Amino acid sequence: MPKENSYILANKKALKTMIEEMSEFIINSVNQPKNAGLIGIIKRGDIIASRISKHIEKKFKIKIPVGKIDINLYRDDLSLIDYYPHIEYTDIPYDINGKSIILIDDVFFTGRTIRSALNEITDFGRPQRIVLCTLVNRDSRELPIKPDFAAIKLNIPQYNIINVNLKEIDGQDRIIIIKED
Repeated sequence: MPKENSYILANKKALKTMIEEMSEFIINSVNQPKNAGLIGIIKRGDIIASRISKHIEKKFKIKIPVGKIDINLYRDDLSLIDYYPHIEYTDIPYDINGKSIILIDDVFFTGRTIRSALNEITDFGRPQRIVLCTLVNRDSRELPIKPDFAAIKLNIPQYNIINVNLKEIDGQDRIIIIKED
């Protein structure tokens, strides 16, 4: 149950529909889906990327490889977040050179996470292009970066928090807005 100062923006069914819509967008926007790869930003983007890959394989009979990246060491605010950040591992089990890369994240806010991800991806090679897909676009850019696809676009106060809950981590699927006063 959400706290009193929060409300559910999307339930399990709505979240599933968003991932299906994202999958459709990817298939329609990538010229050659067989020359594409998904890369999810850890901690939730990688799970969303995996779900997208499974949906595309089931519906379109196309297998798109999935990788995941941990952008923590590429952050420009690393020292502000934590002196000893928790570092996961990056795993891109395919050659990204010349591929259409679909970068997946849960929430787009300022663009700084995506900038970090772009820096890390180019350390692995030179993709043909990179497409950015998110579940939620908060529309609060600080950098000239924006999603190519967002299931939801919100313009909410900066102090409000959006939590994407996924059953693999949180035990349930939903998106919540927490109003901070």
